Amino acid sequence: MSRFFNLIFRLSLLMYAINVNAVDLPWSHGDLKVTRDGRYFCHGDGTPFFWMGDTGWLLPERLDREEAVEYLSGASAAGFNVVQVQVINGVPAYNAYGHCSHPSGYDFSSVENEGNDGYWQHLDYIIDKAADEGIYIGMVCIWGGLVKGGKMNVDEAKAYGSFLANRYRDKPNIIWIMGGDIRGDVKSDVWEALAQSIRSVDNRHLMSFHPFGRTSSIAWFHNAPWLDFNMFQSGHRRYDQIRGDGDDKAQASQAEDNWRYVEAAREMQPAKPVIDAEPSYEEIPQGLHDPAEPWWKAPDVRRYAYWSVLSGAAGHTYGHSSVMQMKKDEPVGAYGAVKTWREGMRDEGYNQMRYLRRLMEMLPYHELVPDQSIVAGENGQRYERVVAARGDDWMLLYTYTNSPFTVNLDKINGVKKRVWWYDVTSGKFEPAGEYASSQATFRYAAAPEGPGNDRVLLVTDAAASYIK
Repeated sequence: MSRFFNLIFRLSLLMYAINVNAVDLPWSHGDLKVTRDGRYFCHGDGTPFFWMGDTGWLLPERLDREEAVEYLSGASAAGFNVVQVQVINGVPAYNAYGHCSHPSGYDFSSVENEGNDGYWQHLDYIIDKAADEGIYIGMVCIWGGLVKGGKMNVDEAKAYGSFLANRYRDKPNIIWIMGGDIRGDVKSDVWEALAQSIRSVDNRHLMSFHPFGRTSSIAWFHNAPWLDFNMFQSGHRRYDQIRGDGDDKAQASQAEDNWRYVEAAREMQPAKPVIDAEPSYEEIPQGLHDPAEPWWKAPDVRRYAYWSVLSGAAGHTYGHSSVMQMKKDEPVGAYGAVKTWREGMRDEGYNQMRYLRRLMEMLPYHELVPDQSIVAGENGQRYERVVAARGDDWMLLYTYTNSPFTVNLDKINGVKKRVWWYDVTSGKFEPAGEYASSQATFRYAAAPEGPGNDRVLLVTDAAASYIK
């Protein structure tokens, strides 16, 4: 009898663990949707969803199953809840087991013959393991350069879209992404065919378009019925690296000012969320192609993240050069990469994105309204710009250079305001006083001025209790 009750007890513990895990998964709150105001993401029951993405572009092709699980577990531990991947980066593409994506061209009826390590079986496994970690897979269905090069036409796009949608429509953690580093006016008929083919089968999952550097999907697809939210690629160049391929509202001459793309998208009607889906990667050369140039580092990727989110983006996608290409033991990877993907996942910027997510999730960030009038007087330009946003009884200001700035404290509710500095490298708060005045000037005294000495200033109604 004791063995029987012991078995029941163990089964009860197992069921409890399963139920707790199920509650923790994002989609236990319902499918991912756009909020009613068109600005952010939420689940079916209204639970907010803050997009914190990683670019794991070559995950399906380069990592085997054991490595994929290691990567996804590490990404989850670092705070990422979305991983953007290239479903295929070739026609055909090959995975770590040597199996190809197109054994019979765009006739996918024979792919089940490839065995457990087949291309699509391996992708199934990755998607399921991502789900175990609470991670959405942003499925860039085919990289743009392949379509530009004639590797998929309209009829093939229809067949491919139908295959993808039927295979993955019942997975809870799918986000469809058209494009892939390409302008939307290049082969637009193919992108429309692919999107509409998927949408005819799958109305459950959100869909967007990943564009070319210095461009935004608002230029071509904002009003497309299949596009649920906008993406832009702020790209990898610095201020003096101008090639003139930007759109009319965020010219390349403003280069690193990714907040301009957010402002442009938020001007569009109807309102749709927007994400910087590819900013400058950590550990990649500035300008991308010349390894002799300086490389982007942790402070740079933090700046892109906080600039875009406090300008009203619905989240942010981070990238690391070695991780996005899943570099292994080859001496030098693309763009001069020397670290392996495992080493890249230990870098500072990779592990500091969690603090942005933590900050936003502790606040009712669906209230967030970008408001530069919070900054009194004339705001700085380029690195000196302070980006500001507010809710009803809280405001956030991000400074990249730690130069003094003056705040209009009366922009939020409350007779008295309580102030904290937030360390974007550690996620720690430091009290900075209580104020009854309408204005005050701030600079974090324990750090010097200059690029990379970045902090967030949090101001709340003194009666609020956001900081425990």
